Amino acid sequence: MLSIQNIDKSFDALPVIRNLSFEVKDGEFVAIIGPSGSGKSTLFQLIGGVTSIDNGAILLNDTDIQQKRGTIGYMPQQPCLLPWRTILENVAIVEELHQKPNVELAKEWLDKVGLAAFEHAYPNELSGGMQQRVSFIRAIVSNKPILCLDEPFSALDEFTRLEMQAWLLSIWEKDRKSILFVTHSIEEALFLADRIIVLTKRPATVKKEMIVPFARPRQEEIRHSATFTALKQQLFTYLKEEKDEANVD
Repeated sequence: MLSIQNIDKSFDALPVIRNLSFEVKDGEFVAIIGPSGSGKSTLFQLIGGVTSIDNGAILLNDTDIQQKRGTIGYMPQQPCLLPWRTILENVAIVEELHQKPNVELAKEWLDKVGLAAFEHAYPNELSGGMQQRVSFIRAIVSNKPILCLDEPFSALDEFTRLEMQAWLLSIWEKDRKSILFVTHSIEEALFLADRIIVLTKRPATVKKEMIVPFARPRQEEIRHSATFTALKQQLFTYLKEEKDEANVD
């Protein structure tokens, strides 16, 4: 379980996060939404050990992971694949960095997601959606207890993004690894997550938490339901309140 406990973070005199607390339970899919500039990317830097918190604690399975890199699996907005390496080599590189490359595991996962035929291809030979699949599998192969996904589908066109959402859930359902997912899309958060955390404007703290009531596995039809529409409107209202307050300030 990931536990964020009353953390603060400022850069020089600019407070970015203040008294932020939440948890991601084992096997839970949690989405984070918030106004632009509310500290979502900074939060991932703190969890990933890239930068330090000013106050509070970040615990993973009761162990303090402050400034400890390599404790989480991470998938950025862009695939960040090495262009001179094949797809197989890109997936295996995580284990290679730990002096224990597992090519067979990488092959197994590429086969699971339908990319076995592309293992010897290079990133520029794949579509944007296929590159993001490789990036996600690379995060899974890292075998970390939680995956942090930072707006991974934001650069994709609408149709591909919907396909990738369904694909992500189909893969996630197989092992239910804990996921913390940052997105600007309310609809994406509702379709994917078990629970949604809404952040305030900067300095970010938790404004609201919403339990998503839809059964799993998720079906595309829920997007057109009255409940989905009502929850989407409620989340939009929360974000608009924060945007309006920011404009007043």
